[in-house]
Amino acid sequence: MIDLHCHILHGIDDGAKDLTDSLNMAKSAVAEGIRTIVATPHHLNGFYTNPKQIILEKVEELNKHLKQENIDLTILPGQETRIFGEMAEGMDSGELLSVSHSPYLLVEFPSANVPRYAEQLFFDLQLKGIIPVIVHPERNQEIIENPDKLYQLVKKGALTQVTAASVAGGFGKKIKSFSLQLIEANLTHFIASDAHNTTNRSFKMIDAYEVIRSKFGRDTEFMFMENAVLVVEGKNLYKEAPDRIKKKKFLNLF
Repeated sequence: MIDLHCHILHGIDDGAKDLTDSLNMAKSAVAEGIRTIVATPHHLNGFYTNPKQIILEKVEELNKHLKQENIDLTILPGQETRIFGEMAEGMDSGELLSVSHSPYLLVEFPSANVPRYAEQLFFDLQLKGIIPVIVHPERNQEIIENPDKLYQLVKKGALTQVTAASVAGGFGKKIKSFSLQLIEANLTHFIASDAHNTTNRSFKMIDAYEVIRSKFGRDTEFMFMENAVLVVEGKNLYKEAPDRIKKKKFLNLF
């Protein structure tokens, strides 16, 4: 299993605090059947600055420690970048880092809203061959209140990644319900942990896939797993045409 979004690199954001934390997270991941993690520290979210070169160095360092400790896990480089208007230029300058040097770039929105320039920015990125992946849209307040915002972005080529803990109920019933609606409407393409530690923000990948298998069947479960592989390999993924979330279902969230 591949986890595309994880804060396992220690000492550079609100994830693992030290090497011991990183190694404990690695052991927990392996226990869940995860064999590859894309390390995605926060970049430009108001608190942390982790440009490409720093991340590459930290990934190399952690992989050496994992080998020394005989932990069967591989760390790949990535980045969770808070959306900003010059992201296309950031790719050109080498500041930004896609998922394992693939065309897929994780993009974080502010928790309360979707910036008005997002659609144009995503268009500009796609012209450069970069595919924006919106992380944890199920926890964005504007998207919750108006799912059509997400539908329009996905319809025009953006992808999304829902957090495993959201699907498993770790963020409450409303977030779980909305996450399942996103899956049903083909408005998400990956499940990833967004793990920060082994306590209150752990992996929950097994729990999430059990829910998905129960609600949508094994084909959907395998599609999400295979998409994670395809992203790391820089290949085209499996996706269906997105649907709008029906207003009646949407209102049932509240």
